[in-house]
Amino acid sequence: MIVVTAAGGATGTAVVRALRDRGEQVRAVVASPRPRPELEALGAEVVAADLTGDPSAALAGADALYLIWPNFDPAEAGGAPAVLRAAARSGVRRLVYHSVLRPQARSMPHHAAKDRVEEALDAVVAGTGARWRVLQPCAYADNLDDAVAAAARSGELRSAWGLERAQSLVDLRDVAEAAAVLLTGDGLDSGTFEAAGPEELTAPDLARLAGAHLGRGVIAVDAAPPADDGSYARRCLRAMFAEYRAHGFTGSPRVLTALLGRPPRTFADHLRGHQRR
Repeated sequence: MIVVTAAGGATGTAVVRALRDRGEQVRAVVASPRPRPELEALGAEVVAADLTGDPSAALAGADALYLIWPNFDPAEAGGAPAVLRAAARSGVRRLVYHSVLRPQARSMPHHAAKDRVEEALDAVVAGTGARWRVLQPCAYADNLDDAVAAAARSGELRSAWGLERAQSLVDLRDVAEAAAVLLTGDGLDSGTFEAAGPEELTAPDLARLAGAHLGRGVIAVDAAPPADDGSYARRCLRAMFAEYRAHGFTGSPRVLTALLGRPPRTFADHLRGHQRR
């Protein structure tokens, strides 16, 4: 049995799907007991649990855990190690943590939180027999799906990270497949694995590719980041876009290629795949 947390979100659902495609038994942990038809259709056991409380029931009988913490949650730095520790002590032997590319970029609070979780991993498993693995994805190509849909109407692809710096956007399906490899494969313990797409693309590059996909002219437009509303999530978003604007967010696809046994999907591949969903 493999437990996937935050399974109601896009990442969690994609990981559940990738595992079920491999024939694995999956327990999908969600935050509330409302119906989850997509997860149920995949054949997952759906369990509602508050991971900040006692996660033992959600972890019972599990062989592996894929820990996704909710986006932009200030409790991650302390909460994620606590869940991983509870899993290790309850007999879960394979712990895989969903981190982020370059967590050491501490100008972004949500990266800093993940860096602290990674720092705690050796202490978490000490004396338990559990072993850890980490996946560090780049920003998702899927994050631009709404912007591409808007560009189909307006002819403008709005970029809150400016027009000059590049990103190595990764398709979420590839991230989920890599997660499934880390959850089921041997010889990967104590490994930290980057998951970056195969291209370094600026907003104008993305606009050109989106235009070719849409069959119309699309230009990239420099857009303001979201306004500061005082929340932790908005502070993270603004810091993230400032970092991307100053330095971009790129990585090498070599590790992801090795995990997948094939090159990762390009942005054009992503657009074609999204059209078929």
